[in-house]
Amino acid sequence: MSLSKLERRIRIKRRIRKRLSGSAAKPRLSVFRSNKQISVQLIDDLTGKTLISASSLQKEIAEKKELNKVQQAAEVGKLIAEKALSQNIENVVFDRNGFLYHGRIKSLAEAARNAGLKF
Repeated sequence: MSLSKLERRIRIKRRIRKRLSGSAAKPRLSVFRSNKQISVQLIDDLTGKTLISASSLQKEIAEKKELNKVQQAAEVGKLIAEKALSQNIENVVFDRNGFLYHGRIKSLAEAARNAGLKF
């Protein structure tokens, strides 16, 4: 019997998370995407705390009604990079959370890189 989409993503997520861990100096950039929204967090796994977060639900992004979902993801990537750089965080570990590196995930990652984050 084949895996459902969710089961497949969770299996990939577990395989990735075995190797990834974030610290205060190099936090984990964790991405979550739903059908309508995308959100991202910078997480320090040693203390279990979220340092910074950004989402497409935030006012400055949600106001722009003309953006499609890929463009929204790029805006979220720019926003998280700006917030991270303002707190002197340049290097992160990218955690795509089991999602394929394609579409919105790729758009967010490239925008964050272009805005100054290194991963």
